[in-house]
Amino acid sequence: MNTQTSRRSGGRSARRAARAAPLADTLRPVRAGLTGGRYNPLSDADVARIHAAALDALEQIGLADAPPSGIEIMVRAGAELGSDGRLHYPRALVEDMLAKAARGITLHGREPAHDLSLTGTRVHYGTAGAAVHMVDVAGRNYRESTLQDLHDAARIADRLDNLHFLQRPMVARDMPDNQSLDLNTLYACCSGTTKHVGTSFVDPTTVDQCIAFLHEVAGGEDAFRARPFVSNSNCFVVPPMKFATESCQVMEKVIAAGMPVLLLSAGQAGATAPAPIAGAIVQAVAECLAGIVYVNAIAPGHPAIFGTWPFVSDLRTGAMSGGSGEQALLTAGCAQMHRFYGLPGGAAAGIADAKLPDMQAGWEQATSNVMAGLSGLNMIYEAAGMHASLLGFCHESLILGDDLIGQALRCVRGIEVTEETCGIEVIRATCLEGPGHYLGSAQTLGLMQTEYVYPALADRTSPKEWEEQGKPDLLARATARKEAILAEPSAARFEPALDARLRERFDIRLPR
Repeated sequence: MNTQTSRRSGGRSARRAARAAPLADTLRPVRAGLTGGRYNPLSDADVARIHAAALDALEQIGLADAPPSGIEIMVRAGAELGSDGRLHYPRALVEDMLAKAARGITLHGREPAHDLSLTGTRVHYGTAGAAVHMVDVAGRNYRESTLQDLHDAARIADRLDNLHFLQRPMVARDMPDNQSLDLNTLYACCSGTTKHVGTSFVDPTTVDQCIAFLHEVAGGEDAFRARPFVSNSNCFVVPPMKFATESCQVMEKVIAAGMPVLLLSAGQAGATAPAPIAGAIVQAVAECLAGIVYVNAIAPGHPAIFGTWPFVSDLRTGAMSGGSGEQALLTAGCAQMHRFYGLPGGAAAGIADAKLPDMQAGWEQATSNVMAGLSGLNMIYEAAGMHASLLGFCHESLILGDDLIGQALRCVRGIEVTEETCGIEVIRATCLEGPGHYLGSAQTLGLMQTEYVYPALADRTSPKEWEEQGKPDLLARATARKEAILAEPSAARFEPALDARLRERFDIRLPR
């Protein structure tokens, strides 16, 4: 390499280093809680029609299969039990409970720096799901997911700036029973990240021990109630329009324990929800409104997320198609409905039908993540790592998703139009007095890191530079970063004394 080439290479390295230098959160071009809501797939008349149809469905059709405790709670609040065993909800009851429902809630992290404010159209991206397989990108294979895989996902997510929370993305298939599964899922997640954690409980019998575990981690019941750093993802309905009895019993327990709850309605358009996109939204809204009644009849103002999660079917086969454009529209439409009610809302985006992190996965994940963010969805679940329509999870895809979500967040942030950004003085100085370009101007250098987002792994070099660097492969770079993260000690691990107490008191199966 000659001196001139070496100097150019050194200059490029210096510029890359400058772009990679860390910024304070207030200066970073993208961060948790940016304000979305600029994209509206529904008109005001559409929103009003969906709301009216949801109220009609609750009043005229109602929901079946509530547990006896739920029937008692909701009938006492004003629901009507029909002779067919279905609960019906008068409009006045729904409106009353909407007035009592919590708004502007905070989901706490184990560290306060990771607290999430679910107000207005503030946007947060994270994981979720119940994948039963891990994607092995090297062997292009799928295998059953394990507790170690889940813990590794938590550790990786903890290091990714654009992933704001961790909801359990996979099921530890090596756990022998429900109690072990739920308890060790909590341990694997909470010992891997200090970000907010969401998880499910398989049935009511596992809840008490899991709550006791969380009290131990928090330093007591009062400490956990003051800052509940774990929320319950609760599939309280089995679409269409039926309660999930055991999940409802879980919900009653976690509300009593002070844990925030995600009211999750996950119908599948064309299968367990109406095929029209609007109809699928109507059913999801109706089911989640029933959940709002349920929660606020138990504890008015309890923190709950309006979790309209309708999915899409490929009507040729009936299989789920989470990476479709229709899925992106469904999620954005649901975001508009949570904004209409003024409730904190969450839905799914970023799902790939693709089996591997390839070009198909890229367009599927990007389309729905960008649309969800632009629509102002507070909690964007399943945003990274999910493949095969939620059947597979991939650590490398989780890492690549951090770059993808960074670009999505930049779209959410939008364009700042001010006197400074529109002023022509810089143009005048450059064109009439200066070099005829803006590369070295004070304005350009000042905005280099605060206005522009630079991917950590994606390649923007020229073909010549790419060749000089050995033609780096994107997946290989993601694998290398995964291995580097997992080789380092976890900053989120429990203090040794706490970990010893947890292992003595509970059946913790993750190796030390």
